[in-house]
Amino acid sequence: METTTNTYQRQPDKKPSTALVVLVILLAIAVVFLGYKYFTKSTELGQTSEEKAILEDVKSDLEKQLRDMIVEYDSLKTNNDSVNSLLNNEQDKIKGLLRMRATDAEKIRKYQGELETLRKVMRSYIVQIDSLNTRNRELTAENIQVKEQLTTVETQNVELSREKDMLSTQVQLAKVLSAKNIVATPLNKSNRENSKINKVAKVKVCFTVRENAVAESGNKDIYLRIIRPDEVVLPSGNGETFEFNGEQVIFSAKRQLEYDKKDIDMCIFWDKNADLIAGNYTVVL
Repeated sequence: METTTNTYQRQPDKKPSTALVVLVILLAIAVVFLGYKYFTKSTELGQTSEEKAILEDVKSDLEKQLRDMIVEYDSLKTNNDSVNSLLNNEQDKIKGLLRMRATDAEKIRKYQGELETLRKVMRSYIVQIDSLNTRNRELTAENIQVKEQLTTVETQNVELSREKDMLSTQVQLAKVLSAKNIVATPLNKSNRENSKINKVAKVKVCFTVRENAVAESGNKDIYLRIIRPDEVVLPSGNGETFEFNGEQVIFSAKRQLEYDKKDIDMCIFWDKNADLIAGNYTVVL
């Protein structure tokens, strides 16, 4: 019996090539790197969107504040053209800022800085305008007071002028000479008393000029007016007139008197030169 003996030899294991290992490692590194970049980019994109939203909100708020400032500047305007011109200039600056397109953080920060500067300017204008308004109110009050004082002074002047006129009138009246004991006597051609109308040639009027301490001494013209019953004044020979209370008045006769502030007796004669009628005659001196 034959015995067969088979002998098997173990083949050695095949090892992976170096190139393959390197390739796998590189792929792994690439996957990790790409994953990191994707994560980083996603994070950056998320942060950028959030920042943009925040910046947009900030910008909207700044624009609202600027528009509010324009309205506030309108409320500060007064009747002073110079002040209004300055306020209009500041409003133009604000409108210029509103037209600026701020899209990044740096421009927004500039936007905020400009806004703060404008606020400081507006506060200074508020202080100045308030001071001007206060001064205007003071000046208005002073003006009213001066007008009231002026009105009072004018009223006092009118009253004083009226009193002066009254006193002047009283003084002038006090200076007027007056007569007493007036007696009128019709005379004929023989200078004898005669009451018959057709026989009267003249009229003698005798009287006493009263003492007057206020009247000035010196020559005085004494005027006689004889008035008929029909209120016609018997004229003088020349039909002369004299001024009395601003009017020209007819008189019958006149005589000059040297007055020395004492009672003086005197007579004035009217020579007939007009028709006489029956009735009561009035004698005025």
